[in-house]
Formats: sequence, C-alpha cells, structure tokens
Amino acid sequence: MQKFFEVEKNTSGKARAGKITTDHGEILTPIFMPVGTVASVKTVHQHELSEDIKAQIILGNTYHLYLRPGMEIMQEAGGLHQFMNWEKPILTDSGGYQVFSLSSSRKMTEEGVKFKSHIDGSYHFISPEKSMEIQRQIGADIFMAFDECTPYPCEYNQAKLSMELTHRWLKRCIDWTNENKEIYGHKQHLFPIVQGSTYSDLRKISAEVISEAGADGNAIGGLSVGEPEEEMYRITDEVTDILPKDKPRYLMGVGTPWNIIESIGLGIDMMDCVMPTRNARNAMLFTWQGVMNMKNKKWEKDFSPLDEFGTSYVDRDYSKAYVRHLFVAKEYLAKQIASIHNLAFYLDLVKVAREHIIAGDFYEWKEQIIPQLKQRL
Repeated sequence: MQKFFEVEKNTSGKARAGKITTDHGEILTPIFMPVGTVASVKTVHQHELSEDIKAQIILGNTYHLYLRPGMEIMQEAGGLHQFMNWEKPILTDSGGYQVFSLSSSRKMTEEGVKFKSHIDGSYHFISPEKSMEIQRQIGADIFMAFDECTPYPCEYNQAKLSMELTHRWLKRCIDWTNENKEIYGHKQHLFPIVQGSTYSDLRKISAEVISEAGADGNAIGGLSVGEPEEEMYRITDEVTDILPKDKPRYLMGVGTPWNIIESIGLGIDMMDCVMPTRNARNAMLFTWQGVMNMKNKKWEKDFSPLDEFGTSYVDRDYSKAYVRHLFVAKEYLAKQIASIHNLAFYLDLVKVAREHIIAGDFYEWKEQIIPQLKQRL
C-alpha cells in the first residue's frame, strides 16, 4: 500500500523534498496551495489552475461552504471535487479561523461555537463533531481538526486556556472521525493543529500533544496573525523540531514569497495564503526580480512582456503597459491576469525551491534569492 507521505531528499538543515499521495493524486512537496474559499480561487478558472498555474492541491473553506451553498447541495453534487469540477486533491480548514475572526458575533463554550452568519445574520453552532461532519460532506482529501485560533498579541493565560481547549476538541474530532466512514469512496486524512500563540513553552506542549495523536500529518496554526516575521520563524523552528519527521508539516496562512522560502528552510512542507490573489486584485505582482505595483506610472509606456521570467501565458501575452492600463481603467481583466501571474509565480517558487533541495544547495540559494524577492521594482 502506498504511503501517505515519504521524504525523498533531506538537506543539511531541515528543508526536505517529499511526496504526499492521496486518492486524487500526488503532491510534490514543498508545496503552495491556492485558496479557493467558496469553491473558487478568485477570478481563476479550474483549467487555468491545473494546466497553467500547475496547482497540485487547492483549499476549500468549511465555514463558507457550510453557509453557502450548504451541505444539502454539496452532497447532492457528490462532494466538492464534483461540484467544482476539480480532479486533484483538496484540503479544507476546520472553520476555526473564520469563527475566530468573527469575535464580535460569536459565543464560545466547551461544547463549541455559536456564531452569526455574515451573510444573513442567522445563528449557527459548530462543535468539533459538526466541523468533522461538514468536512466529511465536503469530501476534502485532507481536513483539519477544529481548533481555536488566538489573536496577536495574546495574554499567556488566554493562550494556554485556548490551547488546552484545542487539545480537548482534537480528541472529539478524532473520536468522531473514527466512528464515521467517508461518504464519497476516497480516503480523508485528518491533520491536528498546533496552537500556543508566541509562547515557546506552550508551543512545545502543543507540538508534543499533537505529535502523540499519531495523525497522517500535522499543522501549525495561530501564526501570520499580526506577529513580527521573526516571531513566526522562531515558533515554526521550535515546533518543527518536535513534530514527527515522517509526517508532512503544514504552516497555515503563510505568506509572502520570502516567508515561504524561509519556512521551507525551517522544515515546512505545505503552505497556503490568500496573499497572491488578494494582492493581485490590488495591482501587486510578485516576481523573481521583486515586487511590482502595476498602477505605477513607470509602467505606462513599458511594452515589454509582463514578466520575462514568468511561467504563465499571461506573462508572455500581455505587456506591462497594457496591464497597467487595465488597472487604471478598473477593468476586471486586470485582476484576472494579475491573479494568474501571482499564483503561477508562487507555484514556480516552490518548484524551484524543491529543485534546489534535491540539488543540495537550497540554503545557499535561499540567502541569495530572498533579498531579490523583496526588492521594490
């Protein structure tokens, strides 16, 4: 039987190249996962995601899909893969982060979270068991345990109580998952989430509890919520020291191209973020040469290709001057072109990082490439 995860190449540090095998296909790691919150990666067609951007796995969002279109439609469609016509792997988050961000309209208890829908103001309740049930109905290949994500900054005692609640909820998630079979005929893999804010002792305790759960993979949550980058790297480094080496490690909600390269260097295998598409819609492009603001006047008469080092068709087909014109004119096509470019760049970034891991010169390359990625063009 095929192993869910295997490490194909280690480095002198923590960076590694691996392979995750799901019933919907293989994922070569390290990998970046485009975010398809409501069964759609914003402004991008599925065939572009697959053929041009070369996404190997995408994300769906439990909270949003539960509210709309709802689980009755999801199940009648045959799950999210069928509903959105995506044949490759999908990961769903647990809804915990969305509930955390609704702090003004939610009530939390040991049992779960009562919250108000941002769509119509109706009240709903999600418990660990309910989150697992929704994710079963969505049918993601990889799904997350229900957790509480703390804000930054966070008082020590609040972070500790929250972490302990997340651990108690994890047991309930595992029990429910063991008692309820998959419904679409493919295997689903549960990942628990390490919490503990920026406190090293809490993160150590959480990483040990999460490791002992023996899940197929593990996630690190509660970072990239406003803390300084150095804090994020420090906690990631400490947690990856503890998490099992033979399981994939997923750093949730990260980040910029340089965050991604640094995180890979700290032993992270999987990352996701809305940044490439959100920033694209605001005219910010990430490239191997640095960051471009496409509204800047300097591109007004630049008829060279959008990105001569880009891997997407949009990089060849459109000029900088044209894309700037579209943004200034507020044309929807501008957002689409920029989103495809940024996502293709992110996937190229992790592909090249993997190549350097295999070649054995990842850390030298990292030191050279990060200053370049941060430049403002």
